[in-house]
Amino acid sequence: MNPFFLIAFFQDTLNVAEILPETESMNLLSMFSDGGILMYPILICLFITVYVIAERWRFLSNSSVDSDKVVESIETMLTNGSPQQALDYLEQLNKPLSRILTKGIRRLGKTITDIEDAIHIAGKKEIYLLENKLDWLATVAGVAPLIGFLGTVTGMISAFQQIQGLEGNVNPSVLAGGIWEALITTAFGLGVGIIAFGFYNYLLAKVNRMVFDLENASAEFIELLQNPAKKKV
Repeated sequence: MNPFFLIAFFQDTLNVAEILPETESMNLLSMFSDGGILMYPILICLFITVYVIAERWRFLSNSSVDSDKVVESIETMLTNGSPQQALDYLEQLNKPLSRILTKGIRRLGKTITDIEDAIHIAGKKEIYLLENKLDWLATVAGVAPLIGFLGTVTGMISAFQQIQGLEGNVNPSVLAGGIWEALITTAFGLGVGIIAFGFYNYLLAKVNRMVFDLENASAEFIELLQNPAKKKV
């Protein structure tokens, strides 16, 4: 790339920056009002995004537990012939893993197949709770930018209708103002969509790690029950 082009580009940027303070100051509130009625659905998408992020972050943080430590503790209690102590311990934890293992311990004395079925059903329920509301973020990530683009299209239509009404005798500054106002919805929609998409992937990865821990701990628990040397209950 020609270095003189870069110099000219930065010089033009500085010139624009010198002009901006002399124009009407802009803030988020004025930009929101200039964006039109479609800014309200984008604002709703933002509220949904913030709510889901905060709610899922809190729920997943409260659901995390050291699965290896829990399984080792349960193994010790069951080996000592204290299933009730194990149930009390799991009830006190009140975590997804503890609720899954509780279903298995309550079926001790039945066949391994019955215990596996109970753990499987409980696991599906806990996984559903972990993944709950994540689809909201995925929906917002797709819908918010589309709403923004729709606002831009309707804004451009309005701007060109204004030009037609003036029979082409329009000040370029008026046209430029109509265009940037139309682009506001796209900017806000993309911003909300990026936030929703980024946190969706982050939270989904966190859920997948927790699901892996749940499945691994459940498999270790079943293996514990199938080991005659350790099952003394």
